[in-house]
Amino acid sequence: MGGTRFIGVFLSRLLVKEGHQVTLFTRGKSPIAKQLPGESDQDFADFSSKILHLKGDRKDYDFVKSSLSAEGYDVVYDINGRESEEVEPIIDALPKLEQYIYCSSAGVYLKSDTLPHCEVDAVDPKSRHKGKLETESLLQTKGVNWTSIRPVYIYGPLNYNPVEEWFFHRLKAGRPIPVPNSGIQISQLGHVKDLATAFLAVLGNEKASREIFNISGEKYVTFDGLARACAKVHSCWWVSEPEIVHYNPKEFDFGKKKAFPFRDQKAKHVLGWKPEFDLVEGLTDSYNLDFGRGTFRKADFTTDDMILSK
Repeated sequence: MGGTRFIGVFLSRLLVKEGHQVTLFTRGKSPIAKQLPGESDQDFADFSSKILHLKGDRKDYDFVKSSLSAEGYDVVYDINGRESEEVEPIIDALPKLEQYIYCSSAGVYLKSDTLPHCEVDAVDPKSRHKGKLETESLLQTKGVNWTSIRPVYIYGPLNYNPVEEWFFHRLKAGRPIPVPNSGIQISQLGHVKDLATAFLAVLGNEKASREIFNISGEKYVTFDGLARACAKVHSCWWVSEPEIVHYNPKEFDFGKKKAFPFRDQKAKHVLGWKPEFDLVEGLTDSYNLDFGRGTFRKADFTTDDMILSK
């Protein structure tokens, strides 16, 4: 579920490479397989020939139950589930399911002055990700073997959220980087390919049974540091040092956007999983495969909209 966009694109390739038979459940409104920037025609053709497709709407619960029960899948990767009612029909349709692997969010934690957050920390039932929490609760009560992954801010090639893209556009346009307050606030990012390997690491892993894992990069970064890291990417031939402008966020209204505080990661100790990319390497991978080839969406250079939180 959610195998044709960002995380799912990289995860599905890893699963196929490992020899698994992979079915992508989609509405069929976009191509089932998308060639990655830099991927050879032969590798793409090989991947495309090995994936299966099940067309349908996951909110058509009757169809979900009938189609999934007919196939009898062993494992479900749910990358795009947001509400518990979207998950229950899947579980009901697969009584012999070996594992349900769910993509939750690190945004579920209750705001705290003591960090980093651990997987056992208090959560916020009123967060905008409350549907993720309700889904985790459903998985626990259903008695299914489940694993939940809670990623932080995700960046990397094919990102549809303007995380690194926003910085790259402003740097390339020669514009300053507005950063709220002092700029030393700490946040945390995780590369999409590292996240995909974490999803692979929990598959069939007894240590991951009925467990929750925070997944991100190893190091934390300040808001100013993120701007500087983006400037280092590909030597950023258009700028040697970013112009950072600090401002008072109380003078602006950015809606409900917020930054994730940093998280501890049980996965490193329990699963032996370790991220491959540090921040600059990951941003370079993102830039070279996306921005450098013009595949990011068009940015509006006429506004000073911020993606950073106060």
